[in-house]
Amino acid sequence: MSVMAYMPYGAGGIIIRVEADIRRGIPGVDITGLAEGAVREARERVRAAFRNSGFSFPLDRILINLAPAGLRKDGAALDLPIALSVMAAAGIVPVPEKLLVMGELELSGRIRPVRGVLAAIAAGLAEGISEFIVPAENAKEAAILTGKGAKFTAAENLQGAVHALIIRNESGHLPIPLETNAAQETSLQNAAADDTNAVFCNEVSRANCGDFADVRGQWVYKRALEIAAAGGHNALVFGPPGAGKTMLARRLPSIMAPLTPDEAVEVTRLHSLAGPLSNNGGFIDRLITHPPFRAPHHSASAEGILGGGRIPRPGEISLAHYGALFLDEAPEFRINVLQSLREPLEDRVISIVRAEGPMRLPAEFQLLMSANSCPCGRLGMREIADEGIDTSYNGGRTCFCSPEEINRYWRKFGGALLDRIEIRTAVIPPTISEIGAKNLSAGEEKSGVIAGRVRTAVEIQRRRYRGLGIRRNALIPAGRINAFCPMSEKAEAALEKAIARLGLSGRAYHGIIRVARTIADLEGRETLETEHILEAVQHRRFGEDPWDILGAYE
Repeated sequence: MSVMAYMPYGAGGIIIRVEADIRRGIPGVDITGLAEGAVREARERVRAAFRNSGFSFPLDRILINLAPAGLRKDGAALDLPIALSVMAAAGIVPVPEKLLVMGELELSGRIRPVRGVLAAIAAGLAEGISEFIVPAENAKEAAILTGKGAKFTAAENLQGAVHALIIRNESGHLPIPLETNAAQETSLQNAAADDTNAVFCNEVSRANCGDFADVRGQWVYKRALEIAAAGGHNALVFGPPGAGKTMLARRLPSIMAPLTPDEAVEVTRLHSLAGPLSNNGGFIDRLITHPPFRAPHHSASAEGILGGGRIPRPGEISLAHYGALFLDEAPEFRINVLQSLREPLEDRVISIVRAEGPMRLPAEFQLLMSANSCPCGRLGMREIADEGIDTSYNGGRTCFCSPEEINRYWRKFGGALLDRIEIRTAVIPPTISEIGAKNLSAGEEKSGVIAGRVRTAVEIQRRRYRGLGIRRNALIPAGRINAFCPMSEKAEAALEKAIARLGLSGRAYHGIIRVARTIADLEGRETLETEHILEAVQHRRFGEDPWDILGAYE
């Protein structure tokens, strides 16, 4: 007898057939099919779960085969499929042919939650499997795809799973859990329904998400983030500490447009494969309808950012799929981590080669980086000298770094990575009068207002690129820029003059046009005019040299 199971692997997973054969011989359990440690140990967990659940474990020779046999199997999600396959072979409970089962067993027989339930159901539906048994704690996650034809039951323990199969044999269908009521709230039909002026904060970033109106001043930086959110552009912000770089960057989710239903399912599936993601360590309980915002610590490894591992999992880049990856204090990241971002930014996919074969992880994300202007962080803080404070001990400078130290600090980015950043913003700390204002939000636009403009621009792009495989202006292929970005004659002349004066690369040339396309979309205009090109150039001209921060005062 056999039961279908699922093992997460990379950005997808593998459906496994768990076969059981009982024959006369010395009592024991053998598991074949390249079972790793956690799977080999399942025989002891299953044996104890049988006894503590009131079932008799067969006193015969049992052979468990995990097909396909040529792929290594690991993880505890195969416990319940193994237990049910043994029961089916022993005649304890009937198991239908096309049933996919997931769950880890405790010795008491309780079923523990596992990762990848949503991905398993999606993979099962693609293979013609429509019935599923999942852990009770994964019920809300499984309910997300009930609108796509998935029929599932949620079991709290081994007895519950057996009871569900008995009902299935008598009535022809699995018992429906109460948790499916949540599916009405998170159904695909309602996934895109949202208040246009709402502040959009997803589950990952809610704790750090605030309102743009909380930040005083920084008009250029706010405008840069608005353009980045609308067009999916990469951005770099640099300046002294206290300028509001991180504060504003963490408010980016509050202005990002919600995902489409298909995008929401894809993002939720990737987070399901990654495992527990909420602050309290819980599993997914609803569809992720807003773009993810990931902000890893600068000690993250290359595998943590790109993905991989012994049993490959999605990394931070893939978890930021259709969203944003924020690298705060970017120069503090390992140089190999920063340089490994170049290919995903260009190809929008990560190719990882393993002995079992190559795999591809999705990487359609926008990169947001913040950095100090120098190692000591004081380059650009010229207002100290202006206020009459004695700086003669430092030659009149407020920065304590030598030019060599500053250049070494910025070399971590590398020209190839910086060339892929379309928007660069130099910021300076607010003045004392701005900080001390009694009403810090006076005259500041709220995130809901900005989000409305961003959402309108995103809808324009969705209509323009429908059916072409392009999501945002940042992804327009170079060969189709002329078709999607018509310019007036004056705009073309202004662009050529700016490129010649700044000595920019061909990638920068296309990047400026894409940013100008987004600026025009924010204004609801189809043709790129001179003001759109000039603003795009203004956002691109900083960042090649750390000393550009001094130009922010001019």
